[in-house]
Parts: sequence; C-alpha cells; structure tokens
Amino acid sequence: MVAAVIPERCLGVVMPVYNEGETLDRIVAKVLGRREVGELIMVDDGSTDGTWPRMRELEKSDARIRIFRCEVNRGKGAALRRAVGHAVSEILVVQDADLEYDPDDYPKLLLPILCGEADVVYGSRFQAAGVFGRSGFFHALGNKVLTRLSNLATGLNLTDMETCYKMFRRSVIERIRLREERFGFEPEFTAKVSKLGIPIREVAITYRGRTYGDGKKIGWKDGVSALRCILQYRFQNSE
Repeated sequence: MVAAVIPERCLGVVMPVYNEGETLDRIVAKVLGRREVGELIMVDDGSTDGTWPRMRELEKSDARIRIFRCEVNRGKGAALRRAVGHAVSEILVVQDADLEYDPDDYPKLLLPILCGEADVVYGSRFQAAGVFGRSGFFHALGNKVLTRLSNLATGLNLTDMETCYKMFRRSVIERIRLREERFGFEPEFTAKVSKLGIPIREVAITYRGRTYGDGKKIGWKDGVSALRCILQYRFQNSE
C-alpha cells in the first residue's frame, strides 16, 4: 500500500446509542481524541438509562458533536440511517457506543480509501488472535457462520461480515437504500455494496468483546434475522 498522509478532520463518525450511559463518556473521548475526526453524529435510540441527558451535555463540550433522538427504540439500522442522513463528511465510519471497538484503528481503515485502493473497508476481528475471548466461543462461531453464508450469497471473501467497523465513502451509501431496522444492517449493507461491484477491503483491528452481563445486546434472534437478510438481499437489487 502506498503511504498516505491522513488529513485532519477528514472523517465523520456515525454512532447509534442505546442505554450506554456507563461507557458513553469514554467512547466519545476516544473518538474525539482522534485528529482525523471532523464530526461525531450520535443518535439515541430510545434509551431509558439517562443516556440522552448525558448526550446533551456532551454536545455542549465540542462543536464536532451533533445529537439526535428516536423517542422509541427502533434498532441499530434505523439509528444509523438517521445519523448518516445528518453527516456531511465524505468518508464515514460506523462506531458502536460501547468500548468493544477502538477508534485508534481509524488510520488503518482510512489508508486503503485515501490511497485509492478501496471505497469500502471493513475492520476484521478475525484477523487478530483471541479477540473473542470474553464474548465467547458461540458468539464467534455464529459470526463465522453468518460471514460464510454471506460470502456464498455475495461472492465476496470476507472474514468478518458482522463487524461494526465499516468505513465507506459517502458516494457509496448514496447509491443504496437501506431498510433494516436492527442488526440486519450488517448483511444488508454487505449484500447491496457487493452488487455495486465495489471491492471491499479488510484490515485487522483490535476488539475487546464484552459479555451479555456487561451489556451486550445482540442475541440469537438477531442471528436468525441476519440469515433472513442474507437470503432476502441475495435476490433483491440495491433499492
């Protein structure tokens, strides 16, 4: 890969937030500590734990922060659609509001885009050893199975379709229409981007998986929904 200088404030971060009052301050500080971040768009997805008042305080602390709220919990996909609609940066990345994913990996994701080698980059948890230690064997196995099925449907060769870290040029997401409300965003986005004929690059990232006791929210029903999305969007166009 050709070396590239990463410009300051070239990246927009879109962050769905649901009942993450315990981690919100720390993840926002990590995101805004990155020199390449020019905006942080947060959408509260109907939180009930005091997250929204804290988001309002954080918005006052940095001009790069803009916040929006869904009155009822609709899901990650719905929150992301709203966040993307308000973002203005040419390059965007999805960031969860917990501490599983590390914003220090942004430069790794940015380089293939800035070097002109890709318009979409995924951060793969499976290219680093032992990253699923805390979140468990079955969670890792489920991710691998869904990724393999997604690859069969799309013709891609990904190692981690379900990763949160998806970075893309605005021009890419403007060419597709996303419909899924919850975690079906991951296979839907992957399927629809694959039909555009745009190469998807992967880079290894760090990952600190948390347990359900720590507040992890994705469950087996979301796995079933992901399977449905893989099959459904295999035969639908990008609209």
